[in-house]
Amino acid sequence: MFKNRYYVKAVLLVGALIMGGEKSAVQAQERDERVVRVAELVIDPAQLDAYKAAVKEEMEHAIDLEPGVLAIYSVAEKDKPNSLRFFEIYASEEAYRAHIASPHFKKYVATTQSMILSRKLIETVPVQLSAKPH
Repeated sequence: MFKNRYYVKAVLLVGALIMGGEKSAVQAQERDERVVRVAELVIDPAQLDAYKAAVKEEMEHAIDLEPGVLAIYSVAEKDKPNSLRFFEIYASEEAYRAHIASPHFKKYVATTQSMILSRKLIETVPVQLSAKPH
């Protein structure tokens, strides 16, 4: 019994660490502050390559330099390569605000402003965000 009690405590401790430290899975879901942004952009076809280079640079900087930027995905419609969709996940509203105030994001905006023909930003509320670990 003595040995089993320590085994159970060790299993519970490892489980707590896996689930994010002292928070349980339920507490983590209840306190989920993640922010998800979705954007639909149409890019001038004549400037598509320059746009892709600028957005790739900005996305790499955001992921490398900002701990609050959890994920940024960019995809193009198969038959309309200049019609792009972005799916962005931030740790919190503060992380999102820090991202749009960052020098690399401001550079991206200044560089690409004339390349974007239309932009639609979609406000979202996360329902379930699931991913396999790396």
